[in-house]
Amino acid sequence: MANETPLTVVGNLTADPELKFTPAGVAMCRFTVASTPRRFDKTTNQWADGDPMFLTCTAWRTAAEHAADSLAKGIRVIVTGRLRQHHWTTDAGEHRSMFGLDVDEVGPSLLFTTATVTRAARGTARRADDAWSTATPARTGGGAGERTEQGYSEEPPF
Repeated sequence: MANETPLTVVGNLTADPELKFTPAGVAMCRFTVASTPRRFDKTTNQWADGDPMFLTCTAWRTAAEHAADSLAKGIRVIVTGRLRQHHWTTDAGEHRSMFGLDVDEVGPSLLFTTATVTRAARGTARRADDAWSTATPARTGGGAGERTEQGYSEEPPF
């Protein structure tokens, strides 16, 4: 994550977030944030809108599922993540590029609204190939420095 460009954007969702799953079952959520800068024009004594910026954001895994469940078109959001530039060539041979945001965090802005936060329950599904999802059976030896059913042994660990 070194030398990546962090970015925080505040704006409104242009459409409902789109939740998809990769062939491997990983959740991916795409949404577009529209952000329009405003400035005060002292000559007219009025606020003026600048050019709008539309940024495509991509959230992954549980953040993707939570974003799809919690956000909707028109909601003002705060999104932080890493700026990415994507390159491709069209069928006509033209080289194109666009900027996108790989989302680290996303949530509703509380400037003009309120929100009720609900902690999501952690999933209980465990993958067979995940070494951390299963507990290692406890040993009952009670050797040097090991924990026994009654507590730690009194033997020094060396």
